[in-house]
Amino acid sequence: ISDLQKFSSIPLFIAVDAEGGKINRLKENYGFLKIPSHKELGKINDLNFTKQEISKLSKQLKDLGFNVNFAPVVDLNINPQNPIIGKLGRSFSSDPEIVFSHAKVFIKAHVENRVIPIVKHFPGHGSSFSDSHLEMVDVTNSWKEDELIPYKKLKNENLLFGVMVGHIFNKKIDKDYPATLSLKFLQEILRKEIGFNGVIISDDLQMGAIKKHYSLEDAIIKAINAGCDVLLFSNNIEEYDENLPYKVFDIIFQAVKEGKISKERIFEAFERVINLKKE
Repeated sequence: ISDLQKFSSIPLFIAVDAEGGKINRLKENYGFLKIPSHKELGKINDLNFTKQEISKLSKQLKDLGFNVNFAPVVDLNINPQNPIIGKLGRSFSSDPEIVFSHAKVFIKAHVENRVIPIVKHFPGHGSSFSDSHLEMVDVTNSWKEDELIPYKKLKNENLLFGVMVGHIFNKKIDKDYPATLSLKFLQEILRKEIGFNGVIISDDLQMGAIKKHYSLEDAIIKAINAGCDVLLFSNNIEEYDENLPYKVFDIIFQAVKEGKISKERIFEAFERVINLKKE
């Protein structure tokens, strides 16, 4: 306990989805700022304008008490008819260089206001034909290596603070598991190939892509063992369960006791989270 007391003054993550455009939980009709979508910013393609708009957004988040934003989206707009990325204007461009340049400005504007930007959705949701909120997304025949370029370039400039991994299935890389639950995606590609050693956050583990195929216990254990340091649960709505956080805690605690998750894996995740909060 004495070792943990030194962390008592480190704040909780208070997070929000505030990308701009349609995906912004802080709606204009409630009095919050209207922020252009990624698509609009990429189409204008003026980095000074992007900085101006995103600086306003990140300052608003800071003033409201948020310290984490689940943005920017660095998915490439490979399939403009994609129901959850392309059609909703959530991608800067199909060109990885344009995506990188605007993501870089987006991230820096947040850092200036002490808001942690979480880049998403690794390894790339922009080439998919379906929505992971509803079902497993299989990009085996559509995913391109270029979708990793924004991650690699942001890592090279020390601008990757956190990465959200999507429920993306690609049997050419892992024939058994989607990226969220995959050692191959998270350890071999994100950790080793890209060299990212920061916090990995799962996309919502209550999405259809996971919920329809895995039990709560199985999803939690597999996600942690694959390398997710923070687990996200954000669709506790239709069948609201006020005890969900306690159930998740109990599953993890029991899994560690039974050796299904190692203590080392928990300590590793803890250190990454604490280091990000300190930074």
